[in-house]
Amino acid sequence: MDDNELISRILNGNMNAFTFLVNRYRKLVVHITGRLIQRQEEVEDVSQEVFLKVYQSLGNYRNESKLSTWIATIAYNTGINHLRKLKKEDGRINFDDTSVLKSLADFRTENYERIDLHQYIREQIELLPVNFRTVITLYHLEEFSYQEIEQITGMPEGTVKSYLFRAKAILKEKLKFIVDDNSLKTVKEISNE
Repeated sequence: MDDNELISRILNGNMNAFTFLVNRYRKLVVHITGRLIQRQEEVEDVSQEVFLKVYQSLGNYRNESKLSTWIATIAYNTGINHLRKLKKEDGRINFDDTSVLKSLADFRTENYERIDLHQYIREQIELLPVNFRTVITLYHLEEFSYQEIEQITGMPEGTVKSYLFRAKAILKEKLKFIVDDNSLKTVKEISNE
């Protein structure tokens, strides 16, 4: 079932169609809200809030972008609003906190044989500032274009590219300890397991 037919069924009151929509886009919503919030117990609540907003706003969807982009925009904005609410409550959230860069987890090169490379990369992404991890998630994991990310986040395309470049540079710096000339073969073997 394509998105237009799905929307039509939902707007005609078919709740099974909405359940299908939730199942189709759950991973996308959890990826986006999870990268923003990082408090697992809150991700589920925020994701439910996203789908409630999707349901309530579906009549306003004008097919000007892909449905996934529209839902991702709602997820991003809901996650950002949640973070702003947290900031007001406890003052701990900073959307571009360069001090976070200094707190990235240290890696001991002697442990590279035992490391789960994919897990290590995920952990390093989680330690990036909010905007960096959001952009890298949308671009590499969800495979949105620069223009779609601009539409989702409201950031100018140049900012999206800058954040993506900086996030990649940080990750490359963290990975250089396990991806050097001597360990490249071992890292490839580990990542294929």
